[in-house]
Parts: sequence; structure tokens; C-alpha cells
Amino acid sequence: QVQLAESGGGLVQAGGSLRLSCAISGRTSSLSMLGWFRQAPGKERELVGRIIWSGGGTYYADSVKGRFTISRASAKNSMYLQMDSLKPEDTAVYYCASRMLGRSAYDTWGQGTHVTVSS
Repeated sequence: QVQLAESGGGLVQAGGSLRLSCAISGRTSSLSMLGWFRQAPGKERELVGRIIWSGGGTYYADSVKGRFTISRASAKNSMYLQMDSLKPEDTAVYYCASRMLGRSAYDTWGQGTHVTVSS
């Protein structure tokens, strides 16, 4: 198992940028992929994007494609979400989540970090 902790959230104006970090501890050798999710007030949690831990391949939701970039630093056991050209509709609690090798679902979640984009 791994443990996850997000940081880097805050208040930013529309058009601005933020970089979120996800610190990973525990059995990183068993990691398959990591994802960033978000949940806006009154809405269901949605996948923002994900990265394959070993190969680095990424996937993004259409709503953030071209604006958000996911990366990881294996040596630092960290994952990042660079968010550019932020919009008010990006306001949400952002979570990182992990999926282990041989598993079909994300089963470990961080505590979340708040991102507020003002218009």
C-alpha cells in the first residue's frame, strides 16, 4: 500500500496558474498508475487525468486537455499537476489517487487540496 498527501492548492484569478503536488510514501514499487481527480461543490468526483507510474504515459479529460499537465518524479516519489489558464469552473477539491499493480480501481486517496479560481 501507499499513502498520498496533496499540497499546493489556493486562490488564484482566472487565467492564472497553480501547481499541485502529491507526495507518495510506502510501496511505490507496486504502483501501476496515479490519477488526479476533482470534486466541485454539488457535483460528483471526476477524473482530471492520470499518469502511468513506470512509463509516464498520460491521459487527460477533455475539459482540461491543453491546459493541465501531469508529471511525476519517481526519484522524489512525487506526482504533480500543473494547471494553467485556470477557469472559475476549475474550482474544486483536488485529490490524488493510486492504483496498484493487478488492481482495477483506484483504492488509495489523499485528503484533498482546495483550488478556488476567481473570475
